[in-house]
Amino acid sequence: MEFSLKEAMEILEQTPTTLESFVGGLSKEWLNCTEGEGTWNATEVISHLIEGEKVNWIPRLRFILQEGDSKPFPVFDRYSHLNEKEDSLSTLLLAFKVLRKENLEILSEIITTDAQLELKGLHPAFGEVRVRELISTWAVHDLTHIAQITRVIAKRYSEEVGPWKEYLGIINR
Repeated sequence: MEFSLKEAMEILEQTPTTLESFVGGLSKEWLNCTEGEGTWNATEVISHLIEGEKVNWIPRLRFILQEGDSKPFPVFDRYSHLNEKEDSLSTLLLAFKVLRKENLEILSEIITTDAQLELKGLHPAFGEVRVRELISTWAVHDLTHIAQITRVIAKRYSEEVGPWKEYLGIINR
């Protein structure tokens, strides 16, 4: 499959609305459930997505455009959001929506040619990566966390579904 910036941006544009539609009206019981110790609830996942909008995707993209693969871009602390004060879900959803909109505008402004998609950067753990791989990862990262939120919420009723559990793949993952 060939990478398409337009298609990746379709996913990235939809994520805030998808999250708001899915979790926006849920009670705290649904929002605070986890898969166990050391796992994240829906609110924590959204906080993680916000942190990525602030310090991961666009900063790394800019780093590649400025530095190329001459030095590794900064490490992203995937757990830093857990040290922040917990905001309300509505505040988090709005913050994510605003940051994502701003970042997509920046993305459209700084990536204007197909040649830029092939530019290389140096990931601190993976080594050489291309701009198109970073943007692809951004989109799939969204999908990963949408699936995670869905799975965590579904597992809250893993026993309540009784014998149907066998047919509910999301609970058995």
